Amino acid sequence: MKAEYEAYAKPEYYWNRELSWICFDERILHEAKDSTIPLFERLKFESITSSNLDEFFMVRVASLKDQMHSDYNKPDIAGMTPGEQIDAILAATHAMVDDQYRNYNEELVPLLREAGLHVFNSHEELTAEQASYIDDYFTENVYPVLTPMAMDSSRPFPLIRNKTLNIGALIRKKGDEDGKTLFATVQVPSVLPRFIELPEKNASERGIILMDEIIERNLSSLFLGYEVVCAHPYRIMRNAELGIDEDEAADLLVEIQKSLRKRQWGEVIRLEVEQGIEPQLLKILKAEFQVKDPDIFYIPGPIDLTFLMKVYGIDGFDAYKIPKYTPAEVPALQNDDDIFTNIRKGDIFLHHPYMSFQPVVDFVKQAASDPDVLAIKQTLYRVSGHSPIIAALAQAAENGKQVTALVELKARFDEENNIVWAQKLEKAGCHVIYGLVGLKTHSKITLVVRREDDGIRRYVHLGTGNYNDSTAKLYTDCGILTCDQNIGEDATAVFNMISGYSEPDRWNDLIVAPIWMRERFLHLIRMEEKHAREGQQARIVAKMNSLCDPEIIAALYKASAAGVKIDLIVRGICCLKVGIPGISENITVRSIVGNFLEHARIFYFYNNGNEDVYMGSADWMPRNLDKRVEIVFPLLSPETKKQAMHILEIQLADNVKASVLQPDGTYRKPDLDGSKPIIAQDYFCKEATEKAKEHKSAVDTRVFIPAKPVLPADMEMKEPAL
Repeated sequence: MKAEYEAYAKPEYYWNRELSWICFDERILHEAKDSTIPLFERLKFESITSSNLDEFFMVRVASLKDQMHSDYNKPDIAGMTPGEQIDAILAATHAMVDDQYRNYNEELVPLLREAGLHVFNSHEELTAEQASYIDDYFTENVYPVLTPMAMDSSRPFPLIRNKTLNIGALIRKKGDEDGKTLFATVQVPSVLPRFIELPEKNASERGIILMDEIIERNLSSLFLGYEVVCAHPYRIMRNAELGIDEDEAADLLVEIQKSLRKRQWGEVIRLEVEQGIEPQLLKILKAEFQVKDPDIFYIPGPIDLTFLMKVYGIDGFDAYKIPKYTPAEVPALQNDDDIFTNIRKGDIFLHHPYMSFQPVVDFVKQAASDPDVLAIKQTLYRVSGHSPIIAALAQAAENGKQVTALVELKARFDEENNIVWAQKLEKAGCHVIYGLVGLKTHSKITLVVRREDDGIRRYVHLGTGNYNDSTAKLYTDCGILTCDQNIGEDATAVFNMISGYSEPDRWNDLIVAPIWMRERFLHLIRMEEKHAREGQQARIVAKMNSLCDPEIIAALYKASAAGVKIDLIVRGICCLKVGIPGISENITVRSIVGNFLEHARIFYFYNNGNEDVYMGSADWMPRNLDKRVEIVFPLLSPETKKQAMHILEIQLADNVKASVLQPDGTYRKPDLDGSKPIIAQDYFCKEATEKAKEHKSAVDTRVFIPAKPVLPADMEMKEPAL
């Protein structure tokens, strides 16, 4: 950290990153507990809380365990050693899981039954008719798939795979009451549905039962000649970090394929068992997995609540769900012109999922078939299972165009998917790059080179989110389509740097990490500080997923102390503390958790009235600024700049889904004080739909920016101003 920021580097000025993340997952759980939210939407949040926690343990807790094993005891920015962090994490997550299952058992399950869906917690609750049905189902559909495994002197403890649900049992020979018990286990097959729906008694009373309950009921049929003394489900979480030495890897794709297989053998870092598990059975699991008591979670209900996302998809309960939103058409493209003609009219602002992601797909599709397009270059971090963009790139190569695709093989948990796509693109004739040594390529950029009457023109898409048409319906992201000459030149330089290690002497407009993004952000913050010290108006508004870079936080503290008004919209991790006297009294932090996942990164600097606005792929985290290829881009046209500022204005006005960080580290909902509720995501849905209707027959197809926010009829607010 630079000397000018050392005064702001005290541990008491920072929250621990991991504990801040747990606060974020608790905010998601809060949505699952919110009685004002439709019941089935609450199931989704309950499920997301669990899936988030799984990844957190596999990555973050695993990393801390690795540090402990290596005797690495350096404190983090909040002054906590790895061991202290793990102790605090386990205490916090045990409390959160207890709260989660209290909500599931005492709130969600009874409400589901009132709604006409009975979730059977045990096969012992079934009627004789229902029991007969699931026994037949087991015999016909489940039994042939199962592989029971016992442990004795000739059979060692079997490999238990990461995240799989298993049923552990103690068995002994029938009739031998005093005989030795043996350990046995069976994996609940992931190829089968996690639950099945039981025959309806009537149209208003439906029931489901989990697969582990079906298997447990019929477990004796798997161990003929033995009696089942006890049986309990369990699940383990393993270290999922790949630990690849890229410098020594001759072929990165091959090395990642090898490491993915090793993931199944990683250290066990969490064991979930059914509450009330037989002590002898637990003792065996503890010994084989080498886990300590704090790493064991005793679950008072179904293990792995991610199945609730599938329950959400059951037909017939639309009254308990938020109506599905259909993304609106992009006003600037509501005409008969091709996409390249429309881009030449002016930069086009995209706001997903409120506006359709289809123009991004069409941009690549039209480029693939356009005879005047010479080359397409694109970075791919996470794409969907049946990606139309991948198909378009393959088609472009087959059409004879120069196609370059950087497929980031190190995108965590998407490695296998990306390997498949990379190989498909190579077979189609694309030039595929597997990322850079030591860096993840996280930038979102597409470059199309087109031959036109007045020469070569470059068209560029830049975005804050992945080229994934599926998640684009769930994540809030922003992007632009432009043919600005300077940005086009920078885009070419980016791809030359990625493919040929060619770093340009200068850049026009793009801010690229890890080359100079950190310094650029620090400069922008320092300029606001300078203006404040000179008695001028100074303002920073920044929206991102996470904020944990010590140097950036110190710069914000220094600017705040100088009088800069700073408003941060941080979805997840935030290590910055608010309300420190003389340090962060001018800083506010809010987090928005809603029906869509907040994912856009937008940065606003007042700059003495020039109002600079940037968007991009990077958060204010060390990994984004120092260890990834990231792109942040300025919004150059007044129209796109106003659109981004409008997004920030409405999000700062949200008083329902926003939670505001307090000096004690907790998050609190804003007080309405009699004002009408404002939900930013609902606002943008309605606004995008209304603007698309207004512009359907408009002559001018450029991005429409209202002079002031057009509020839905049922909302009132004072016009926010940056």
